[in-house]
Amino acid sequence: MKMLATLLITLGIVAFAYPSVGYKTQEDVVNLGTVPVTTEKSHSLPLPPIAGAIALASGIGLLVVSTRKN
Repeated sequence: MKMLATLLITLGIVAFAYPSVGYKTQEDVVNLGTVPVTTEKSHSLPLPPIAGAIALASGIGLLVVSTRKN
């Protein structure tokens, strides 16, 4: 239970530190027989701040509950 709490707290902090996650994909533009022409596109996946806040609060709550049980 403490490990899950630590993971949620870490994810919450990371979500606040990095508000978006970027990744790249390759797409075929033209296929000239045996010579493919590709391009690389950058994409961004935004992380809402509320998701980070929920993960952080849940992790802290789980940590408090697991500490009180012991």
